[in-house]
Amino acid sequence: MRVVLLEPYFTGSHRAWAEGYQAASREHAIEIWPMEGRFWKWRMHGAALELASRCQGMEQDPDLLLVTDMVNLPYFLGLTRPRFADTPIAAYFHETQLSYPLAPAASHDLTYGFMNFMTGLCADWVFFNSAFHREQFFDELPRLLKHFPDYNHLETVPQLRAKSSVLPVGCDLRRLDAAREHAPPRTCPPLVLWNQRWEYDKQPEVFFRALAILAEEGVPFRLALAGENFRQKPQEFLQAKEAFAGRLVHYGHADAEEYARLLWQADVVVSTAIHEFFGIAIVESIYCGAWPLLPKRLVYPELIPPSLHEAHLYEDFEDLVRRLRQILLNPTPPAPALREAMRRYDWACMAPEYDRALTAVYAARASGS
Repeated sequence: MRVVLLEPYFTGSHRAWAEGYQAASREHAIEIWPMEGRFWKWRMHGAALELASRCQGMEQDPDLLLVTDMVNLPYFLGLTRPRFADTPIAAYFHETQLSYPLAPAASHDLTYGFMNFMTGLCADWVFFNSAFHREQFFDELPRLLKHFPDYNHLETVPQLRAKSSVLPVGCDLRRLDAAREHAPPRTCPPLVLWNQRWEYDKQPEVFFRALAILAEEGVPFRLALAGENFRQKPQEFLQAKEAFAGRLVHYGHADAEEYARLLWQADVVVSTAIHEFFGIAIVESIYCGAWPLLPKRLVYPELIPPSLHEAHLYEDFEDLVRRLRQILLNPTPPAPALREAMRRYDWACMAPEYDRALTAVYAARASGS
């Protein structure tokens, strides 16, 4: 089956996901139509116009369209009508704007959440990257619709839920295996890794506050600060660079090879996020042997096997500091079962699931069901 994947935000995890599935699929030919990953609000408004214009040169229609949450699907279908009237369409929601936490001083804008809702209605099927994401979306959706004065069509909420399911993000974990032999061995003092985005929704200031308390106590540790940064002057990181100068082994962007080495060197990975729909960086860290300390909320209880929740999920800030102190003073490798639990997200396991899921969407449209 020929699948055209529309991705207006082709960078970071979105790009890795698209290229990963393209390389791993054994049943379908995946053709990616990318746009540069920047100006996300403009992408959600305007990408449909650019993507529709590219259709003019397409000689053969795809068997199925796979669009991400950055595509305004009603706009795209309106601009290309009636070309894709009979084409099955699957939507993949990496994130949605209904419940994304507001940036400091930002005002709530219903526009982008409503775009996600309308894209879901237009698609034949909607895939969410985690059960947490799916439940949060459908918990918030009625509140979004009730903002409007009339004709809010609340009856569409269960209809949309009925044509949705969970399809986790595939990760290229095998490439990390190849880097293992080139990574320096773990050494003392323990290495704490930050490998998430340098953004407000990950709450880095809380992470640095916990480290500052332990540094003041004389707890030994080294620190690596990696992850994506889209800001010119990330103040909390610049302050951390100065405060932890004697402990820093890495600061800033890491290329693929350096990033993989850091993963294999890290003893502990910490999240203080207030927003996480999946958590590729955490999955990668755990796979490479880091001890995860994660908040007992968001997607994390879904990622960590229930039998290991007590060891790796913290309740609040004081609990984080206590647990981090304990693991830094007594470094311990995680249970082998934790790393094994991450293997299911490798593309070797996930690509067949994607292939079957897209085949099912195509078959359902073909049968008229």
